[in-house]
Amino acid sequence: MAHKEVFKKTVLPREYHWFNEPKQWCCGEGLEIITDRETDFWQRTHYGFCRDSGHGLFTALAGNFVLAVHVRFQPSSQYDQCGIMVRIDAENWIKLSTELENDRVSRLGSVVTNMGYSDWATQDVASSVTERYYRITRRKNDFILESSENGEAWQQLRVAHLHKAAAKIEAGLYACSPVGGTFHCCFTSLEIHKPV
Repeated sequence: MAHKEVFKKTVLPREYHWFNEPKQWCCGEGLEIITDRETDFWQRTHYGFCRDSGHGLFTALAGNFVLAVHVRFQPSSQYDQCGIMVRIDAENWIKLSTELENDRVSRLGSVVTNMGYSDWATQDVASSVTERYYRITRRKNDFILESSENGEAWQQLRVAHLHKAAAKIEAGLYACSPVGGTFHCCFTSLEIHKPV
């Protein structure tokens, strides 16, 4: 199962597929994405709306796994975000990212969505942060969510559970712009391996 993708070829690996493919993307020096306008992942809680229009590049994974990505980003509109995601369907998924709030503060956070309702756990980080490593470890239907500044020292952000059972789930990277568009991000690596 061990696999590392650095997106140096001009085409995507055949085991990956787009969910809501962005109009602008390319590979070569990493996977570069420019988001479409008003794209998002959220379900119902607090705001009332349902959004399943964000961009995702996924592969199907069975059993337990560790998924890690590194991404550089240049947000320009409030709520611009990019990071890592695991997904069963529109109403059952997890995402982990840094989301722009304003020119001073962003939110390092995660959304866990179960049975059509999202939650959002956050901590403040400086908006000057423009790159991050994210990691999700799956053990059955439990997930450990972590973040790192350098890919070596990891900080646990939360432990979560997806209630809907699924032997295989979609896993990979995501980006979206709930308000604006033309958010530029570049994923330089995506790694998958078995947990120890």
